[in-house]
Amino acid sequence: MNNPQNILTRIAELTTKIETEYPELYHFLDENPVTLPSEIHPEVHMKELQDYLDSLQQLLDKHMKTHTKTNLIT
Repeated sequence: MNNPQNILTRIAELTTKIETEYPELYHFLDENPVTLPSEIHPEVHMKELQDYLDSLQQLLDKHMKTHTKTNLIT
């Protein structure tokens, strides 16, 4: 079952993967690495979290289908 904490963990893992393994995609993320909400207790809904996770996954999937990651052997 997807609860908010599980989705947030998956978002963090996927964002880290994009940042470290596919840095060319990082500028496509619609976020600032450090964001502070203007509200004291901002409300985030499950659908928004899931939509964001899905968009990250789609970004990575599309990139992987259209680009080949070159592995250099030294």
